[in-house]
Amino acid sequence: MDRLMAPAIVLLTDSALAAGRVIREALDGAQIHGLTSRVSQRDVGFENAADHLRTLFAEGRPVIAVFSAGAVIRILAPVLEDKLSEPPVISVSEDGASIVPLLGGHRGANGLARQIAALLDGHAAITTAGDVRFDVALDQPPEGWVLANPEAAKPVMADLLAGSKVELVGSAPWLTASDLPLADSATLKLTVTHERRDPGFGELLYHPRVLSVGVGCERGCDPDELTELVHRTLQEAGFAEASVSVIASVDVKADEAAVHAVARSLGAAARFFDAARLEQESPRLQTPSDIVFAEVGCHGVAEGAALAAAGSAAKLIVAKQKSARATCAVALAPAPIDASTVGRSRGILSVIGLGPGKDGWRSPEATRLVCEARDVVGYTLYIDLLGSLAEGKTRHDFPLGGEEDRVRHALELAGEGRNVALVCSGDAGIYAMAALVYELLDRDRDKGGVSAAARRSQITVSPGISALQAAAAVAGAPLGHDFCTISLSDLLTPWQVIEQRVEAAGRGDFVIAFYNPVSMRRRTQLARARDILLAHRPAATPVILATNLGRPGQACRVVTLGDLCIDDVDMLTVVVVGSSETRVLERGDGSTNVYTPRGYAVKLEESAAQ
Repeated sequence: MDRLMAPAIVLLTDSALAAGRVIREALDGAQIHGLTSRVSQRDVGFENAADHLRTLFAEGRPVIAVFSAGAVIRILAPVLEDKLSEPPVISVSEDGASIVPLLGGHRGANGLARQIAALLDGHAAITTAGDVRFDVALDQPPEGWVLANPEAAKPVMADLLAGSKVELVGSAPWLTASDLPLADSATLKLTVTHERRDPGFGELLYHPRVLSVGVGCERGCDPDELTELVHRTLQEAGFAEASVSVIASVDVKADEAAVHAVARSLGAAARFFDAARLEQESPRLQTPSDIVFAEVGCHGVAEGAALAAAGSAAKLIVAKQKSARATCAVALAPAPIDASTVGRSRGILSVIGLGPGKDGWRSPEATRLVCEARDVVGYTLYIDLLGSLAEGKTRHDFPLGGEEDRVRHALELAGEGRNVALVCSGDAGIYAMAALVYELLDRDRDKGGVSAAARRSQITVSPGISALQAAAAVAGAPLGHDFCTISLSDLLTPWQVIEQRVEAAGRGDFVIAFYNPVSMRRRTQLARARDILLAHRPAATPVILATNLGRPGQACRVVTLGDLCIDDVDMLTVVVVGSSETRVLERGDGSTNVYTPRGYAVKLEESAAQ
C-alpha cells in the first residue's frame, strides 16, 4: 500500500460507526468518510456514494467500505482498468465479522484485511492463491524490502502453484517463515541482496533497505551536484539504489534543498541528527576531521550520519567521498532500517484555513493535512470545529488573542521535527495566521523571532473559504466585479489609516467587505465607515449582514447603506457593502439575492450597435 496515501473508511449508515472508529484509530491517518444524510459523525462528508467511491478509487486512495461487497463491486466495476495500478479496496461487514479484500490484493489489500480482521475479531476472506497456499505474497514484500522485478512474480508464483520448488539465496525472515517449498539448487530462485545486479530467468530479486547514505554539503549547494555524487558513489560501489532507506545529515541541513533532492531521487527518507549525536560516532569514523569539528561540532558529518542512521551494529562500507561542495558516505545495517525510528525529520508546519466551520466548506487538502499532523495548535473554538479529526492528536489550545504566542509555539514545535497543524477559521492568509508565521520567521531572534531550528521547518499554507466568500455565496454574487476587504479593528492598524482606506475604496467604487466591524468596546468605527461611503454612493446601496456563516444560527440579511444600524451587527458578522453597480434581485420564491454585474449587458449592447 502507498505509504503516503491514508485509507478512506467509507460509511453509509450510523450502524457502521463502531467498526469504522476502531479501524480509524488503528490506521495512521485514516479518515471516516460518511454519507451526510445518514452518518452523524464523520471526518469527510459526501452526498453521492457512487461518485465519492469512484473519486477515491481514481485518486489511488485505499478504500475500506463498511457496507455490502456487492454494492462496492457494482459501483467500481465501470472504472476497473489496470490491476497493477488499482488501490486496495476492502469490504467490511457492519458487524466486523467479515473482511473481504476485493481489489489490490497484492498491493496492500490482503495485508490490510488481515490487520482489520485482528482489530475486529473477524475473518479475513483472502482468496489470492499464493497467499492461501504459501502464506506469502511474493509480489508484495513487507515494509523495508523492494522487489526489483515485479513483472516476474506472476510466472514464478504460477510455477510454484504447479509444484515447483524454489531456492532462497540470502536471508529474509519473512520468506523463511512462509510455507514456500524451499530447496537447494532449485530451478526457481528468490535472491536477497543489497548489491546491484540483473535477475536471471525464474528468479525474483529482493533488495532489503539496509543502506544509509550520510551526506554533507555547503550551504546552497546545487542539488544536482549532491545527487550526482550520491548516485555515482552507489554505482561505483555496486549497490542497489533500492536498498537505500535513509539519507542522513546534521540537523543544520534540515532545510537544505540538495539533501531533500537526493532523498526524493532515491525514494528514501531524509533524517537529521544534532552534532552531539554525530560526535558519538567518532570512534567508528574512517576520515575524522578537526576542521569539520571546528565548524560543525562533530568530526564527520557524512560518515557520522550514515552510521548513526544505520545503528550500532552497522558498519561503514564506503568512506567519505567528495565533490567540489559536497560529501557522502554509506553504511550497511544488518536488517532493514526503519527510517521513522532514527534521527528526526524536517519539521512541518501546515497553516490551515478551516473555512467558516461547515464540514462541506472545508477543503480536502485541509482535512488531509490535519489528519497527517501529530500536533494541532489553535484557538480552542477552532480546534473544536475539527470534531473527530482532532482525536488522537496532541492539542495545544490557546485563548482568543495572543496570536504571536500561538504562532511562535507552533513554529517551535515544528522546529523539534514534528508535523504541526496551525488551524485558523476562514482562509489562513486573510486576516489570519499565515502572515504572522512569515513575519516571525523574518524577525531577528532578539526581537521576538523564532529559533534557528524553527526557521528550518517546512511551511505549507492551505487556503480555506473565507468569511467574505461564504457571505457572498449565501447572498448571491456581490463580488462579481472589483472588490476589497478592510478590517475596522484598530488594535494593529491606526484608525486614521483605516479611514484613509475606506475613503479610497469609496472613491474607487469597490464592493467592500468589512471584517471586525464591531467589538464590545468598538461601536463607532462602522458608523464612521458608513458615513464616509454615503458621500460616494447612493443611500440605497445594498449591504449584506452575514452572521455565523457555516454554523448553527447562520443568518443573512440585506439592508441599505442609509439604513445600516450598528446595533444589528456583532463580532460574528461580516458586512459587505455593494458598489454603485450592485443590484438586489427579488426571486419568485420569495428569496432575495445580491449581485454585482461585471458588464456583460454593456458588451451585448455594444455588439448589437455594431
